[in-house]
Amino acid sequence: MRNDSNAAIGIGSLIIFIAMILVAGITASVLIQTMNSLEEQAMKTGIETMRDVSSGIKVTHISGYVFDSKISQIGIFIEPVAASNDLDLTYAYISISDSSKKVVLNYTASHFTSTVSSGLFSTLDSSSLTASKYGILVVRDTDSSCTSTVPVINDGDLVVLLVNTTKCFSGIDKRDEIFGTVNPEFGISGVIGFNAPSAFSNTILDLQP
Repeated sequence: MRNDSNAAIGIGSLIIFIAMILVAGITASVLIQTMNSLEEQAMKTGIETMRDVSSGIKVTHISGYVFDSKISQIGIFIEPVAASNDLDLTYAYISISDSSKKVVLNYTASHFTSTVSSGLFSTLDSSSLTASKYGILVVRDTDSSCTSTVPVINDGDLVVLLVNTTKCFSGIDKRDEIFGTVNPEFGISGVIGFNAPSAFSNTILDLQP
């Protein structure tokens, strides 16, 4: 009798073929999942990048208040950059230095006023401001989006961030160099940079145009 091994060889080839199909299917599934994950990550990164580039804060000018021969307070006027997303100042912080000391200030709801009823530096009680807390004074808010609990600013809004420099640096003296940034939750930071005048001829000073 003669053994016929062709059938056995055919079954082996079929098993190998099926295994190759399964491996190819698993590989394709992994590649598709990886591509979907990369696409989602790329879209997320693109959206975040666009948001960071197109949003942010602009410092329009800075005023100072002179008391006892030193600048005891500064008011930092800020507004969103053109076409910026809404910015919640709850998550914004000020980083500011007088070259010898650097402080970081955050906002809390107790340091807020929606009017300028008694002037720039008299409406908000400056004694409540500390070396770690700044205040918000609303100058223009057409849609009433900026409140004490959720101080959101958007296109057209103008607010003042009030800093008690006596608490931060024991006041700003003549010719002192002050620099720093106003940093939103995302986007472009506003720049603080000025030299105090050599003489304080007025009580209210324009420090940064």
